[in-house]
This record gives sequence, C-alpha cells and structure tokens, in this order.
Amino acid sequence: MYPKSLEQLIDSFRTLPGVGEKTAERYALLITEADPLEVEQFAQALLDVRTKLKHCRICGNLTENDTCEICSDQSRDQGQIFVVQSAKDVIAMERTGEYHGVYHVLNGLISSSKGVLPEDLNIDRLIERAKDAHEVILATSATLDGETTALYLSRLLASRCPDVLVTRIAHGLPSGGMLDYADEMTLMHALTDRRKV
Repeated sequence: MYPKSLEQLIDSFRTLPGVGEKTAERYALLITEADPLEVEQFAQALLDVRTKLKHCRICGNLTENDTCEICSDQSRDQGQIFVVQSAKDVIAMERTGEYHGVYHVLNGLISSSKGVLPEDLNIDRLIERAKDAHEVILATSATLDGETTALYLSRLLASRCPDVLVTRIAHGLPSGGMLDYADEMTLMHALTDRRKV
C-alpha cells in the first residue's frame, strides 16, 4: 500500500521498543513532510551514535573518548563504585544529583535463560577496580537476573577483595505504593530493607 522506501522506514521505526504499527506510520509520514535539512541532521545523528560512541575503558559507560567524563572527574570519589546494568542506569542516577562516586557498567545481567554468563559481562574490570575501592554498591534490578547477578558479584568481591565494603541498594515499595498491588519480590525486599523510624 505504501511505496517500498516508506514501508522500509515504517518497518525500521517498528523495531524500536514501544513503537507499534500506527506510531511507526505516523513517524514515517512525519519524516516525508519534514524539512530535508532536519531529516539529514536526524539521519546523521543516528549514524554518529553508531560510529562515535564507545565504552569507557575504565567503567564501561558510553563515551566519545577513551575515558568518560565521570571517570575523568577527579572531584568524584574514585573509591566508591556504583555497579549498574547499563548506561541508562548511570543517566538515571546522575539526574538525582545525590551520588558523587564513580560507576561501573556491566552491560547486561547474568541470565541462564538468555545464555548470558559472567564472562560475557564487564566483571573482570570491576574486580580490578574494586581492589583500590573502599565501597562497591550493587545496583542491579530487583528481577531474578538482577538478583542472580548481585549475588554472584557479592560472593566474588568477598573472595577477591575482602577489605572492600559491598552494599546493595534498597528495594521495596515506591512512594505512594499500595501493599495489595506489590508483587512478592517487592514485598520481600521492602520487609528485608526495613529501617528504624
């Protein structure tokens, strides 16, 4: 029904998470009506992301240089390492403005169902860095894969870096959350991570 090039663009937009058929059509048709210079800039931005971005040699975060801005910032506590699954977790944490240490991006989680093993992740570099750290904060998700990864890392760090404090971020009910809507894992974490008031 659409010309081939438009169909291909629609199919490309549909590969994005959360984009269905109608939204993909809307995006593609918007491109046909956009200023040609804007379309070129959009296409160039897509290409730049694929060609210019790489993983920081220290932490695994996304950067255009060998070392990301966070690892290069000497005002941050280089001995406190916040371990996350992906670069988007770094962005989320940085938005809070509350954390002043450095990060370590695993670029995935251990998952037997997906065939992701510890050697597939950025773990060896974490162990190297942890030897000079005073605290490693495990901030993987509260999913089965996130918990598996956190347990694996905590045991590995305890055996290889026994002098380093290994902590886990608290998980539980969100602000305004209702008990009857929470799943079992969330309730378990809320109970385990309770504190004195």
